Amino acid sequence: MRNDLRERLIIIGASGHGKVVADIALKMNRWKEIAFLDDDEQRKSALGFEVVGKSNDVINYIDDSDIVVGIGNNEIRQKIQSEIEEMGASIPVLVHPNAVIGEEVEFGAGTVVMAGVVINCSTRIGRGCIINTSASVDHDNVIEEYVHVSPGVRLAGTVKVGYKTWLGMGSLITNNVNVVSNSIVGAGSIVLKNINESGKYVGSPVRKIH
Repeated sequence: MRNDLRERLIIIGASGHGKVVADIALKMNRWKEIAFLDDDEQRKSALGFEVVGKSNDVINYIDDSDIVVGIGNNEIRQKIQSEIEEMGASIPVLVHPNAVIGEEVEFGAGTVVMAGVVINCSTRIGRGCIINTSASVDHDNVIEEYVHVSPGVRLAGTVKVGYKTWLGMGSLITNNVNVVSNSIVGAGSIVLKNINESGKYVGSPVRKIH
């Protein structure tokens, strides 16, 4: 990730999640220009910002813009971010001004933190994560790369969430629990013990359904 400050932010993806990313960028008051790339030819603008091309046009902006992937799907976000990293893209971290961030919290490139989030001290969050609206991440958590922590999720202390896992809206994970990579925890579910096998988990407490 480059150190120079760039005046334009390009967001790949102009649908719901991309618009929230743009809204955060606007409130950060860091960039003079914000624009989208999107593969839907019918979409000309979003949140008042212009769609200036398709995703494969990103090469035209590598040298003079910050670029972030505004796509909610973990798999697609990981694929695109990895591609633009190989191109040498400058990929920022976006944190809403109303988020509360503790001391010794680390973020990987491309991670986005929404309004109302609380992240307590000594937590490490990897590249390309989404920490969505009003989620709470307590102390000494490790959130690996390309995880989506949905709105209203509550993670207690010393939780580890593996690569490309999706935590559904309002789900809860108690302290000292590990969730293995490539897992899905359903909305409103409660995780009281380690999840050691990838799959989809629902219920209170959770059970594996497939």
